Amino acid sequence: MGAQPAITVAAENALDISVGAFVDELARSGVREACVCPGSRSTPIAMLLHDHPGIRVWMHLDERSASYFALGMAKASRRPVALLATSGTAAANFAPAVAEARYGRVPLVVLTADRPPELRELGAPQTIDQSRMYGSHAKWWLEMPLPEASEGSARHARMVAARAAITASEAPAGPVHLNFPFREPLIPALNHPSSWGVERGGAIAARSTPRRITPAELEPLAQELRRWADGIIVCGPQDDPSLAAAVAELASALGYPLLADPLSLARCGPHDRSLVVDAYDAFLRDPGTADRLRPSVVLRFGALPTSKPLFEFLRRLRGAPQMIIDEAEWPDPIHAGTDVYHTNPVSFCRSLRSAFGEPRHDTASVSAWMSRSMQARAAIEAGIGAGDDLNEPAVFADLARVLPGGATLYAGNSMPVRDLDTFFPGGPAEVRFLANRGANGIDGVVSSALGASAAGAGPLVLVIGDLSFYHDMNGLLAAKRHNLSATIVLINNDGGGIFSFLPQAEHPAQFEELFGTPHGLEFRAACELYGIGYERAPNRVQFRAAVTRSIGSPGVQVIEVRTERRSNVELHRAVWRGVAEAVSG
Repeated sequence: MGAQPAITVAAENALDISVGAFVDELARSGVREACVCPGSRSTPIAMLLHDHPGIRVWMHLDERSASYFALGMAKASRRPVALLATSGTAAANFAPAVAEARYGRVPLVVLTADRPPELRELGAPQTIDQSRMYGSHAKWWLEMPLPEASEGSARHARMVAARAAITASEAPAGPVHLNFPFREPLIPALNHPSSWGVERGGAIAARSTPRRITPAELEPLAQELRRWADGIIVCGPQDDPSLAAAVAELASALGYPLLADPLSLARCGPHDRSLVVDAYDAFLRDPGTADRLRPSVVLRFGALPTSKPLFEFLRRLRGAPQMIIDEAEWPDPIHAGTDVYHTNPVSFCRSLRSAFGEPRHDTASVSAWMSRSMQARAAIEAGIGAGDDLNEPAVFADLARVLPGGATLYAGNSMPVRDLDTFFPGGPAEVRFLANRGANGIDGVVSSALGASAAGAGPLVLVIGDLSFYHDMNGLLAAKRHNLSATIVLINNDGGGIFSFLPQAEHPAQFEELFGTPHGLEFRAACELYGIGYERAPNRVQFRAAVTRSIGSPGVQVIEVRTERRSNVELHRAVWRGVAEAVSG
């Protein structure tokens, strides 16, 4: 760390010394963006963030929208983002996004202002218990001391800021929570030196390096895999763009098909996709086909895939070796993993490829998987139809045709992310797929997508259901305030479409009220309220044209697609029957 310069305190108050050092060290540690909500008690941090030359402040009026905006920004940029709220229930509104960040491995530095200790539990206004308020969802929690105008206070603040940024970022990434008590007065002196740092205590040098595994360490595994010619690689949701090429090269060497969830980033792109299977969700629904394709070994990367048929397929493989490769966690809710490698997945792929040696070619297992994937994809396209009828599966089939390279597709939870998996085929265009699959909630998705857009995620298209859109309409204000651009494809089937696929649909007396939940809302009016564009696409030709126009235009546009829940279920089931006939014939 080197020698630490002394600080001068004569012209600055305690807020500038300690909070100023904290903010400066956040910037030095890689935090470039801060989402800030209005409030009085958080004034010291807000003003110092605003004035720091290395940090951009994104102001939000709603805490829940702010937290998901920060989450989307951190997910897209893969860098920690700061999030600030005042005391009381304002901070509690961050909780859903904090939970999503924990399970989605998104680096957030959550800052909450608080009353000083002498005002707690005494009926002071806007005061609640904020200690560990996010529970186990925060990777790390700390109560900051009251600010002091001392060198020790500044050095402690820098240490905490550096530790917060690195803890949020290191695998598995996630949220950290720092609680700041402040006494009045709350206005810092803002008596900034030109360099932001010398007078505020010496900077901290903090860094983390991932665990790398060597070919020699993987030689025993390589020897085992040489005996199994009928293995598979499953790549679930993960956010490292460099994994796609590495895992594709490994699949080619092992001679194993690569079952690539779109959220794995391995389904689409310029890397070798010759062994990518993209229609497994459809053909693994057929029990006979699934039995015939049973592998001897499975290598699993990323989180568990979105597809329920693939989930069940892996669960039925208990007893066969399933190797889980993850930097820090044990993503195995089906309890089927037999070996876990806690290492960097890209390093694992490259080292195992090196240890394996001469590649294996043209196995019967690969031929079986690839032929069924192609048969299933053809049956899916036939089932959707070549006509102009715009249905929910056709939304993703058409997006695959019009999205340019460099685009980002953000998928809402419930039906959109599942239809993305089934109906968006692999291709050479480098399309990035994002979704909030940590806790899988429908809340905050509009804000998350706009946060990703703000982080520079290329032309961004959000596909979202009507209930999820309604849940986060407040998030649309960010588009106007921050001059953002995005295309929102709103699939409106007037209720909770996914429930129509579940056993609850067999109970009509209770279904509509408890699960179908029709709302009858006209979303055009909401778009007018927030000053964003709106159009309704009545058919596939106009839908593709609308998406293309929107991608090429500034601002946010909503393209509404009206569907009907019952016919949507019938169409999906007809497609699945067609796939089963195609792959089993």
